[in-house]
Amino acid sequence: MRHLIIEEPFSESAIWARRLAVFAVAVVATGLGLARLGLDPTAVLAVIGSAIILACLAILCAGAASVEIWQTGRKGVGLLFGGAFLAVLLLAYPAYLGVQAVRLPVLNDISTDTDDPPSYSLSRKAMTARHGWIPPSISDAAREAQTGAYPNVQPIYLDLEADDAYQAVLAAASALRWKIVNAIPPGGRLGLGHVDAIAHGMILGFADDITVRIWPLAGETRVDIRSSSRIGRHDFGGNASRIEAFAAELKTQANAK
Repeated sequence: MRHLIIEEPFSESAIWARRLAVFAVAVVATGLGLARLGLDPTAVLAVIGSAIILACLAILCAGAASVEIWQTGRKGVGLLFGGAFLAVLLLAYPAYLGVQAVRLPVLNDISTDTDDPPSYSLSRKAMTARHGWIPPSISDAAREAQTGAYPNVQPIYLDLEADDAYQAVLAAASALRWKIVNAIPPGGRLGLGHVDAIAHGMILGFADDITVRIWPLAGETRVDIRSSSRIGRHDFGGNASRIEAFAAELKTQANAK
């Protein structure tokens, strides 16, 4: 007599957990691709936001699947964990940004000189590169908030003549893969030099603006840098990190002189 063996069906929630997570990965990849192609940042953020929602739904389905499998013995543990893993992986960076948003003040423009931040070049070349965008002036409230949040963002002093410091600034910008859009060597009535550049974020590739001021002093040169985000009111600490990276690279270049 033959015995009929009935296999337990797969958990529908587990199946949907993996489907949603895989779809979320595809949506994120699409958003990143569109960002690299220079699509409107608002549209890119909408696509990325959709992926985050899908990842959250995948987590919910994974939770429901765990209860269903525990209670009914249905199959799908592998699907459950696979979907949950992909979803958590996608949500890790947004979660990090959420922590930064709570921990840091709402700032998107940071300067080593809060009393007199360097001004961005208004030359035709610089304006064309920035597509006409001029970063607004930094408010008094933002300057005060920066002082408390980023005490290590300070002017950079180099034991170099102004021309050598200018060359070190260009070398540091190149090493950091910034696109230089305007460069004026030290000279003129005030003796100041300026370098304007554009940097792109590592994840979405959005453009941020940078200006560097080279200020000759007696026996040394002071370098001030300002970094501004074009997108959003909160930079999540990105501009301060960029300035610190520039300061470290500039000192490396200066030591090589």
